[in-house]
Amino acid sequence: MDQNKIIKDILSRRRMITASLAGAGALGLSAISACQAQQGSETSDAKDAACCPETSCKPTSNMKLSLAAYSMRKELGEGTISLFDFIDWCAELDLQGTELTSYYFPEKFDNAYLHKLKLHAFGQGVAISGTAVGNNFCLAPGTPERKEQIDHVNSWIDNAAEMDAPHIRVFAGRAPEGVELDTAIGWAADGINECLEYAEKRGVVLGLENHGGITARAKDHLAICDRVGDHPNFGVNLDSGNYRTDCYEELAMAAPRSVNVQIKVTVSDNDGNRLETDIARVRDILVAANYKGWVALEYEEKEDPKVAIPRYIEEMKKVFLGV
Repeated sequence: MDQNKIIKDILSRRRMITASLAGAGALGLSAISACQAQQGSETSDAKDAACCPETSCKPTSNMKLSLAAYSMRKELGEGTISLFDFIDWCAELDLQGTELTSYYFPEKFDNAYLHKLKLHAFGQGVAISGTAVGNNFCLAPGTPERKEQIDHVNSWIDNAAEMDAPHIRVFAGRAPEGVELDTAIGWAADGINECLEYAEKRGVVLGLENHGGITARAKDHLAICDRVGDHPNFGVNLDSGNYRTDCYEELAMAAPRSVNVQIKVTVSDNDGNRLETDIARVRDILVAANYKGWVALEYEEKEDPKVAIPRYIEEMKKVFLGV
């Protein structure tokens, strides 16, 4: 077949898809797959979902799957596997990414070590989707303890840049006893802003996780983001399991500001019970928010991770990638 004719046919189909999506409206188009658009579907959500089999429709656009090293914290902490081994396992799981949590790096390492990790991941066809640090910005400005936290995050901005990791998960922290919530929110926002200029310089994005403390509720989590202000190198690291009240509603509140997503396999109900995560519902929340980017499994349950993780990865592939 003539190559020019093939290209013209592809472009023609793309224009048809674009035109039908534009007519569907901004909210609906994010959830409509390409095959549905080609058929000119303007039916209900239920009929949209049924227009073609799950195996032939990709349910998301530009979401990629990763696995957080924290999922193998026991093995990494005990030294029975290394980060290089973890990268290999991510490749065996046929994942697109690997999230290298800072806790499991050697006590002392240099840029040569980071470059070896980057090269090893490259050789396995896996991208380093990001890293994660444990920090506390809820400390009084001007104190040595606060400077230590700022320096720690900045050092990991350097490490992330050396590995070509685009994102770092950061925490806000917990308000010290006697400190008002609003004050702590201001301290956390100021701490993030102190790091953002350097993050921008090094080309790294900081994602503030909903991780208990002053980020336990979405309104307070987002209040910190509001005080940080709009910045191309900042957003939410959305953890699906960490809002403990009205969890799905609060995930929907924060999803539009997300720059990275971590999936837990359980969530809390309003009585504190842990329930299986409705992963498809989380996906739909992300699609409605027009989220694009990494979705990393962060496994924390009691079942052997070597047994459970492959099973959950397969479920996530079906839910997010349609495979």
